[in-house]
Amino acid sequence: MSRIGNNPITIPEGVSVEIQPNLFVVKGKLGELSQPYDEVSIDQSENMIVVKRQNDTKPSKAKHGLYRALFFNMIEGVSKGWTKELELVGVGYRASNQGQILELALGFSHNIVLQIPSEVKLETITEKGKNPIIKLTSFDKQLLGTIASKIRSFRKPEPYKGKGVKYVGEEIRRKAGKSA
Repeated sequence: MSRIGNNPITIPEGVSVEIQPNLFVVKGKLGELSQPYDEVSIDQSENMIVVKRQNDTKPSKAKHGLYRALFFNMIEGVSKGWTKELELVGVGYRASNQGQILELALGFSHNIVLQIPSEVKLETITEKGKNPIIKLTSFDKQLLGTIASKIRSFRKPEPYKGKGVKYVGEEIRRKAGKSA
């Protein structure tokens, strides 16, 4: 029995939900998202959505909680939006942006230039004495996570000094260096 799948989803004010056969469409003040689905049925009352599985087969059970979580993230995204912040830890690590183009200096011979999709709002924060921060904001949680993961993959945090690109608030497991 899926505990997540059984939870109802509340539709906030200003969000419209359209349920088509095998397509779930959400429109809100921040944007519009759609998600194809199968193996589940969606019941909509006034401002609540309940996701139910059609049978008790293994694929249906697996997709029950998945689709409920995806629909919830879509509704939250078009009403409030999602934010991820990445921190650049290391001497000489810099980030700057011109519009939707992100330029990273991460200790390689050349700077990394990355084109960010228009659905994601990009902001770089650089303060003297603090690590540079890249702030990504979007209504699409999947796209936001993919882009943040891509940026982090350029220089993952290493366990000895903690240098690299990490999420703000992420705990890095540190190792002791050479013992003298």
